Amino acid sequence: MESGGATADLSSNSRDSASSRWSSAVSQRFQNLLDKSTPFVFQRWIAFAAVAIVYVIRVWLAEGFYIVSYALGIYILNLLIGFLSPQVDPEFQDHSDGPTLPTLSSDEFRPFVRRLPEFKFWCVASRLVD
Repeated sequence: MESGGATADLSSNSRDSASSRWSSAVSQRFQNLLDKSTPFVFQRWIAFAAVAIVYVIRVWLAEGFYIVSYALGIYILNLLIGFLSPQVDPEFQDHSDGPTLPTLSSDEFRPFVRRLPEFKFWCVASRLVD
């Protein structure tokens, strides 16, 4: 009986490893597709708008999911606020001697750094609507 149990464990392990290999391959292909889509900002947002319109039509025709759509809208609005906000709030930053400019040639002057980059905003918003 022990040999039968060992065989079942081996087949279970081989299924688990096959599914993990398949999951890893799909994840790598998806990441490759995301990496290739990075420079195409306008096309990504057009695709997002198309998917969002399909979602709105589906909700309207199903006459349901209003609470879920409301929560989804609030979350996307929160992402938009993060996208439009600076990473460091100048009001709370210590400016006892005034704002400083870079003093070394290796320092980089970055007047506005977003809290949420555009690509991450698009990526999270697109995953929500799917």
